[in-house]
Amino acid sequence: MVGVSTHLPTADVQDPESNTRTARLREALLAAHFTADGLLDLLGAPAYAALARSETVPAVRATRGDSPLETLVRLFLLQRPVELRQAQAALPVADCLADGWLVRDGDELRASVDVRPYGGPEGQDWWIVSDLGCAVGGAGGIRGVGEMDRSQLVLGVGGASTTLAGITVRRPAAKALDLGTGSGIQALHAAQHATRVTGTDLNPRALRIAALTLALSGAGTADLREGSLFEPVGDETYDLIVSNPPFVISPGARLTYRDGGMGGDDLCRTLVQQSAAHLNDGGYCQLLANWQHVAGEEWQDRLRSWVPRGCDAWIVQREVQDVTQYAELWLRDAGDHRAGDEEYAARYGAWLDEFEARKTKAIGFGWITLRKSGSDSPSITVEEWPHPVEQPLGESVVRHFDRQDYLRATDDAALLAGHFRLADEVVQEQVGLPGAEDPEHVVLRQNRGMRRATKVDTVGAGFAGVCDGSLPAGRILDAIAQLVGEDPVLLRDRTPASIRMLVEQGFLEPVAADG
Repeated sequence: MVGVSTHLPTADVQDPESNTRTARLREALLAAHFTADGLLDLLGAPAYAALARSETVPAVRATRGDSPLETLVRLFLLQRPVELRQAQAALPVADCLADGWLVRDGDELRASVDVRPYGGPEGQDWWIVSDLGCAVGGAGGIRGVGEMDRSQLVLGVGGASTTLAGITVRRPAAKALDLGTGSGIQALHAAQHATRVTGTDLNPRALRIAALTLALSGAGTADLREGSLFEPVGDETYDLIVSNPPFVISPGARLTYRDGGMGGDDLCRTLVQQSAAHLNDGGYCQLLANWQHVAGEEWQDRLRSWVPRGCDAWIVQREVQDVTQYAELWLRDAGDHRAGDEEYAARYGAWLDEFEARKTKAIGFGWITLRKSGSDSPSITVEEWPHPVEQPLGESVVRHFDRQDYLRATDDAALLAGHFRLADEVVQEQVGLPGAEDPEHVVLRQNRGMRRATKVDTVGAGFAGVCDGSLPAGRILDAIAQLVGEDPVLLRDRTPASIRMLVEQGFLEPVAADG
């Protein structure tokens, strides 16, 4: 693999001539079907999936021909040199040399950056630019970076990036902020629904690469600023803040793209706590984070303490690793496992020393969403949900906070007077011994969004089953009480908590009396 170059393309949408050349490059990529769908068709599912595991041999075998698409895969994904005649059949070579997308070496050409097809949420054909060898799940991970300072590497699209893009609220916004933009993927998404997009990064190289991603994908410009956390934006406020920050809890800050440079989980805590001052009323801040599980402290309480005044929060822990698993993961990420035994042991020991000093027993990973509600009684939900979900979840996030607003404003009397409908894609499962007259328990299960499941009793199952918005909850309970021979007053007294739970988790949706 060719080592990462310190030189980057100079495409600039502010320069009309460069903008025209970039447009011709984009047209050539489309003409060759150098898109997410085109790659899958060319490589086939096994080779396509192998690239995501950093295995390139199947893709090399699938691109031994001379078609323009095969040439582009070898150039930009596998980062192999190609002959000039092959490149000329696939690309406007003069334009690419002028703007620095390609570098000439005799009769061969090689790419200066990784260019990776990426499918937008509405079928758009986009391309994410990153340093050679640094497309996450791409050709060789971050090995072979050559002359480039590893601390300044800019990675491409990985699982964290796509997760954040999937959970982000996609409502029209006047202003959006991508804090720690990296290769620019979140700014690219935000540009589709925000009038003005600002991207910040501590690494100036990342800002240049983000500009390339936006230009090549035809997304126009973003206001790109250098600096840490909220320093580059002063006291500006936004309708949406997104961040895939350098959240790794590590001893020191060796790698800018992953290490926050603050002790423990202080960077994520600081980002959360400072975000409220930069949100407009009703605005959202959404980020990925790591957090410490500290001996003698509940992790849920730790995260609740981060939430700033006037904000509702929904925090979901998706995964937990003990400190040894966590250290090994990030030692491999940095390539430290390829160092000598003594050096590896020393670096491993430094991670464990850091965790021991901070009384850290495990590390959690998950999503944090804040909404600036201004409420004096904020809704703060902190939960563990390691189960599969259905992306995208942006609308599910909006509905979650809508339900919190409803429950906060609705007392039990109003709840019983309210009308509800069973959410779409909810099914009922009955669990019990074969042949038994009655089930041991009943489970309601969502097949969309968070895909939650919850146990309910006979009353809860019957209530949910007949909720179609036509009758108020109290009248439904009265009918159930008559069927099961229970005092309707007692049933009305004990059921609101169960209804609240079903609404909070999205099994029931409040509706107007007319449906």
